[in-house]
Amino acid sequence: MDSKRGQVTIFIIIAIVIVAAVLIFILFRSGFLPDLPFGKEVNPQAYMKSCIEDKITEGVTELSFVGGTLNNKNALNFMFTDEGVYRNISYLCYNQNYYYPCVVQEPMLLRHVTDELKDYIEDDVKDCFDGLAKSLDNNYDVVANYRGFDLNLGSDRVVLSIDGKLTLSKAGDTKVQDDLSFLVPTHFYDVAKVAQEIISQEAEFCNFEHIGYMIFYPQYKIERHTTGDGVHIYTIGYEDSEDKFRFAVRGCVIPPGL
Repeated sequence: MDSKRGQVTIFIIIAIVIVAAVLIFILFRSGFLPDLPFGKEVNPQAYMKSCIEDKITEGVTELSFVGGTLNNKNALNFMFTDEGVYRNISYLCYNQNYYYPCVVQEPMLLRHVTDELKDYIEDDVKDCFDGLAKSLDNNYDVVANYRGFDLNLGSDRVVLSIDGKLTLSKAGDTKVQDDLSFLVPTHFYDVAKVAQEIISQEAEFCNFEHIGYMIFYPQYKIERHTTGDGVHIYTIGYEDSEDKFRFAVRGCVIPPGL
């Protein structure tokens, strides 16, 4: 009797193993279990995103607090006491004279901040592509052709697309990987777009009614700090996220003592 129970148990175990093996095979064939970036096989898309995503986020943060330009000579060196850090905040609308409206310094602000972010991550993107080719070299004969990349800002995202091709050969089979693109969630575009609207109205009307704007667009939180010499520092936030955009405006300033 015990012998028969043992045989039944063995058959059940064998059946479970066979069913599990079939299911795993079907899932891999159907693509529901993609290769992991650090497994035996490297997933190129996942590898590139894992490699460069933090650098993109770092660049967005750096640019957000200085008006979209690093090392800008036309900037206000200022520290908010609760932050404890001096930053060179770019003037996006500026006039050194008294009384006169400011002049927009970056008429195509969204294109400008996109170019700045591309410059910030350029070397890292190339290094990540080279690292991807090297990691694939463990399993394939690899021919890598890197030509650069494109970066686009959109509402709630940054999209990075690699202009490059990987030709992978193994045991007589060849496959080509040339669609390397991914997105990183951020509201950098959204807050920069509001900044563009603010500088346009400051240049035309010497003012931006930020309270009224927030009533119509409650997803934005806009703070305006006025320094002792009449400079406005705007900080734009987006709902409960950490995304911000800060810049300075000097225009229609009244001389001291008047």
